[in-house]
Amino acid sequence: MTSVDTSQVLTLTDDARGVVLDALANEANAEALALWVEVTGVQGAGYAYDLYFSDRSDAPEGANVFVDGDVTVVIPEASVARLQGSRLEFSNMDGGGLVLVNPNAPTPAEANPGVPAEILALGLGGPLATKAAAVLEGSINPSIASHGGRADLVAMDEDQKLAYVRLSGGCQGCAMSRMTLSQGIETTLREEIPELVGVLDVTDHASGENPFYSN
Repeated sequence: MTSVDTSQVLTLTDDARGVVLDALANEANAEALALWVEVTGVQGAGYAYDLYFSDRSDAPEGANVFVDGDVTVVIPEASVARLQGSRLEFSNMDGGGLVLVNPNAPTPAEANPGVPAEILALGLGGPLATKAAAVLEGSINPSIASHGGRADLVAMDEDQKLAYVRLSGGCQGCAMSRMTLSQGIETTLREEIPELVGVLDVTDHASGENPFYSN
C-alpha cells in the first residue's frame, strides 16, 4: 500500500474538494483512486497541468502523496517543486471549472527550451538585442496584432548574430506561423538590422490554440 506523506504540496478549497469528490463518486472503484496532479510543460508565462484520477497504489517512488479532506492527492516527484504552495480552486468563470493557482513560475530555461542556457544568461541588454526588441515593438507587433499575434525577443546571440523569437496569441500554434516568421518577422528584422544573420523560432506551437506540431 502506498504510504501517505503528510507534507502537503498543494491545498484544495472546499468548493474544489466538493467538485473532485462529486466526480470521484462517478468513477468505478472510486475508493482506490486518487487525484493525480502533474506539471506537463510550459504554457505562456506559466505551467501547463494535467489533473486526472488514477489508482493511488500506482504512485511512483518519490511522489508526494497526501490526503486533503477525503481526497487523496498524488503529485509525481518531477512536479513537486513546481507545485509547492499551490492551491486548487473552483471558478465560476467560463461555465465553471477547477483552477490551479500556482505561486511558482517556469525558469527561463523551462520557458525557452529551444534557447541554449548560455545565450539566455546573456540577457537582452546587448546592442543587437536592443535594436531587435525596438523593431519588434515598433514595426512587427502592430502589424500582426490584427489577428491577435505577438512576437517577443527572448534571447540574442550577440556573437553569432542570431535572434531567438517566441510567438504568442494568434501566431502560436498557427499553421501559417512558419510563413509569418520567415516572410514577415525575419525579413523585417534583417532589413532593419543588416548585421543580423538569422532569426530562430522557439515557440511551443504544440500548446497553441491551433497546434500543428505533434510529438
